[in-house]
Amino acid sequence: MREDVEALDIRDVTANWVNAAVLEAQIELRIKALADLSHTPLFFGRLDYLPTAQEGQRFYIGRRHVHDAGGDPMVVDWRAPVSQPFYRASRKDPRDVALRRRFGYTGGELTAYEDEHLSDPAEEERASRLLQAEIERPRVGPMRDIVATIQPEQDEIVRSGLGGTVCVQGGPGTGKTAVGLHRVAYLLYAHRERLARTGTLVIGPNRSFLHYIEQVLPALGELEVRQATVDDLVAHVEVRGADDAGAAVVKGDARMAEVLRRALRAHVTPPAEPLMVVRGSRRWRIPAYELEGIVRELLDRDIRYGAAREALPQRVAHAVLVRMEQAGEAPDDRVQNAVARNAAVKAFVKEVWPPVDPAKLVLRLLSDADFLAAHADGLLSTDEQKAILWTKPPRSVKSAKWSAADAVLIDEAMDLVSRTHSLGHVVLDEAQDLSPMQYRAVGRRCSTGSATVLGDLAQGTTPWATESWADALLHLGKPDAVVEELTAGFRVPREVIAYASRLLPHMSPGLAEVRSVREAPGSLEIRHVDDANAAVVEACLSALEHEGSIGLIAADARIPALAEALTSAGLTYLSPGSESTPDTRLTLVPASLAKGLEYDYVVLDEPSAVVDGEPDERTGLRRLYVTLTRAVSGLTIIHAAPLPSQLS
Repeated sequence: MREDVEALDIRDVTANWVNAAVLEAQIELRIKALADLSHTPLFFGRLDYLPTAQEGQRFYIGRRHVHDAGGDPMVVDWRAPVSQPFYRASRKDPRDVALRRRFGYTGGELTAYEDEHLSDPAEEERASRLLQAEIERPRVGPMRDIVATIQPEQDEIVRSGLGGTVCVQGGPGTGKTAVGLHRVAYLLYAHRERLARTGTLVIGPNRSFLHYIEQVLPALGELEVRQATVDDLVAHVEVRGADDAGAAVVKGDARMAEVLRRALRAHVTPPAEPLMVVRGSRRWRIPAYELEGIVRELLDRDIRYGAAREALPQRVAHAVLVRMEQAGEAPDDRVQNAVARNAAVKAFVKEVWPPVDPAKLVLRLLSDADFLAAHADGLLSTDEQKAILWTKPPRSVKSAKWSAADAVLIDEAMDLVSRTHSLGHVVLDEAQDLSPMQYRAVGRRCSTGSATVLGDLAQGTTPWATESWADALLHLGKPDAVVEELTAGFRVPREVIAYASRLLPHMSPGLAEVRSVREAPGSLEIRHVDDANAAVVEACLSALEHEGSIGLIAADARIPALAEALTSAGLTYLSPGSESTPDTRLTLVPASLAKGLEYDYVVLDEPSAVVDGEPDERTGLRRLYVTLTRAVSGLTIIHAAPLPSQLS
């Protein structure tokens, strides 16, 4: 198929060089999409329908549509409607499927197959060994697709329509990230032309996470999906500073949106003098009360500040044209545009509705106590205002040491001035950690589109983490979103998730515990030692005897000491998100970057240090919960200090 595209000759089918350039770009993209992927089979399943359905046809199911030289399909895309029974069919509801076959591979070579005769009542139902083996296959390198193992409850979310927003609450190992990415792939398949026009975006918590997931969509042939963090979206200024937890919570509160709105509208000054417009030998006078009415109407409409400012000269020019018509003249649109550009009108607009730089607006709010007090009255308490005021106000926007929360405020102010471009679909992962103002920033990017929101309330590790999806979706601008919950765990062994779930009553009471479908006796080991550094090195060496990736996770403050211990022992290691190699399979992971990542074997250093590294106990326990649930095959806990009491 790739060779056919490479052999295309477009010299005689394009009318001009522009069409030729566009077509060449599309062909190049198609060639990239058809690239071979090492160790990735073209098909993983087969469906044989009953003679009474689909004409008794047989379909091979794969990651991509594959056709032969004559154009006839050999492999059907997993997203096609005819493929759906591969994920949804069961003995209770066979969906006209006589046989479902799963194929097993080792390094890209077909090594096994497994059949289910769904319409045969005499055959006993049994768990799929190939499915289990695929789930437990060692993790080496970045995250991979799960098209061969999508479960029925996951498939329902993946194939939900483009028009609605879906929020997925899922504990560790339930596959929520994979579900979100595969939903993007499905939507691009089902609504390709629409999303090609409007765009698609995946938002992750940090660069390490995005690097970890970046190969999933290209493996499914989708190359045009942009990936970013929230900080990337609001990078209007250079972030060089940091807020303490108290200031960050206030700056991230949704009330700040109204403070900014008030401060922006305060720049509008109601006209007190009439306006005289000279055109040729005639003078046209607009009284102050009429000008004030025009300004008041624009304010009452509550449209964007910049849009209203652009409309104001046209409104004034229209008032002049009315007087011209009353005097017997017959002005047209060109005359109105000329009046709108008149020097007196431009001067009037500049005085009454001056241009506002969003960054300078935020700078003044955070620097001028009186200005902040005037516009935060009734919204923020005196203590809250003091918390966000700079002790030493900077001289300019460029010299200011902006924080990440400040950048979000500037993004809000920019949207108040001019509307933010909206995309067709946005996927927001690890959404529980966002502040209300960050939700608003994301919501602006899909105000006319839909979203897939992914997260786990139990893994909220910021002081401003949301307590309910209803609140989060309200700030996102999607209050009618459907909330789905995934409770079946496929990644974390049952022994490990049960141990981590001891923390739930202390940090997220009422949240459902994940029930893992995988038993792995011996997957959890807890060692009390005298020398944690030496024991960690020993545990890493032991873990490296197994196949797959190894993650050494520790409190951020412990990373330098452990790095030195590993180096002294001759162990090479990677940074989070880096792709492992056969020679280097160990990754040293600060607890603050562990979220969303997974490793075959995890060594967790000093759980108490992980808890103590956070500003409060609840956040610390949630951070610990994250680190305890990164393992696919085994978890070893090393501690010299006592374990947190909540784990007893």
